[in-house]
Amino acid sequence: MPELPEVETVRRGLEPAMEGARFAKVEVHRGDLRWPLPKDFAKRLEGATVTGMGRRAKYLLADLSSGDVLVMHLGMSGSFHVFDKQRQNTPGAYYHERSKHVAHDHVVFHMSSGAIVTFNDPRRFGSMKLVARQQLDDEPLLRGLGPEPLGNAFDAAMLALACKGKKTSLKAALLDQRIVAGLGNIYVCEALYLARLSPKRLASTIATKSGAPNERAARLVESISACSTTPSRPAAHRCAIIS
Repeated sequence: MPELPEVETVRRGLEPAMEGARFAKVEVHRGDLRWPLPKDFAKRLEGATVTGMGRRAKYLLADLSSGDVLVMHLGMSGSFHVFDKQRQNTPGAYYHERSKHVAHDHVVFHMSSGAIVTFNDPRRFGSMKLVARQQLDDEPLLRGLGPEPLGNAFDAAMLALACKGKKTSLKAALLDQRIVAGLGNIYVCEALYLARLSPKRLASTIATKSGAPNERAARLVESISACSTTPSRPAAHRCAIIS
């Protein structure tokens, strides 16, 4: 399952091909992803321009000129492939030769930029959903998410207060997306290792009785930020630039 750094890498790979471009044509080869796509999915996208490519936790967010936001999740096996003959403004480190589309390309975006963006997902645990922008804060997939680990609001004080009095393990607390968004098993383990904290330690031990951060909380926030900056394993297969 991709975690925050991998999803951010995918966002940066899609941005040159999609941001500022219009959906000229949308093909839905299979609509039964993790959740069924709406019947009017292609119709609502076609003609709309992507005004911004963002990310919230493990979700990709494409802001559209129509007033909708395309919310996308990679699931366990999902990936995006960008077919761009021009190969301009693309991250060269993630370029792979490929002659044609492959199986399991369930959704295909033909962009006015000339790029063709395909969503490939053999296990179909990925998802796509159109949400009205004014309803995004109430969207169930995003509503309960905690702070971004790279956001300005995330600090030792915030983490300690969230863990105050918790009787669960520190690892379980960090995996709770309501406490900090975007982390999964791999980056939680790495962050705890860097902070020299046992995953079995009680979450409450990084805070005082009043909820103030102690030295453990400060170390942990620093290690979470370090782990969230750069993927620790190859993410290129999640967004390949293809000739």
